[in-house]
Amino acid sequence: MLNIGDFAKHGRVSVRMLRHYDAIGLLRPARVDPFSGYRCYEAAQLTRLNRVIALKDLGFTLQQVRAVLDEEVDTAELRGMLRLRRAELAAAIAAATERLARVEARLRTIESEGTMSTSEVVVKRLPVVRVAELTGVAASYEPQDIGPVIGPLFDDLCGRLAAAGIAGVGPSVARYEETADGDGSVLIRVAVPIPASVDPAGEHGFAVVDLPAVEEAATVVHRGSLADALGSFQALARFMEENGYRSAGYARELYLECPEDVADWVTELQEPVVRG
Repeated sequence: MLNIGDFAKHGRVSVRMLRHYDAIGLLRPARVDPFSGYRCYEAAQLTRLNRVIALKDLGFTLQQVRAVLDEEVDTAELRGMLRLRRAELAAAIAAATERLARVEARLRTIESEGTMSTSEVVVKRLPVVRVAELTGVAASYEPQDIGPVIGPLFDDLCGRLAAAGIAGVGPSVARYEETADGDGSVLIRVAVPIPASVDPAGEHGFAVVDLPAVEEAATVVHRGSLADALGSFQALARFMEENGYRSAGYARELYLECPEDVADWVTELQEPVVRG
């Protein structure tokens, strides 16, 4: 099972949202510890969460979403609803276009459920690596909040590396962790591997840190835009549950290939794990 924080992370929603869904009976935890009150979820519940978010983005109220799901609307019918909304959004204002992209991403995840085998997940050791790093904060794990922050951060970091005369020595990395504010916001760390000879104490215009080694990380290679990576992240969740692992830290994204067309990107998703 996944604790509420890990379930929120893999579902790309906030813990606060999951608690609300529990309170209104829309998505109940698989188990609640009778002593601590901690909520635990099964990876299979990501299927219902995907549908909740997709229908909510269609404009349904949460009460209507519950009614639709309780009637067990199948994937074909749900696809039809999303396509209808896509046509409506295409004629709306620019702000709605971004919303459309989120609906389509959730739809692709729903359509691909069960097609990505957990056998594609590899558990391996991640070595220590020295990196140049910048940080920023996004409002949540949701793609529409992450995208506007992470892109400019990488552009800024690359510019500062060039100004410092330091060349990267490997694929860039992004890491995410919850902020201490408890409001669902996310601290984003973008990093580029640099030579081990670069002094961490020097004045560079960026932090020089050593990413610690990870003894065991569940990893999977995602091909395509990260806007469509939700299915790959959820494959990691299923693999962990099926093989007796639990999350042991914050996930990393290792950008192996980043051509101009994001549809051709190759990214390794890495999540530290321990036997649980």
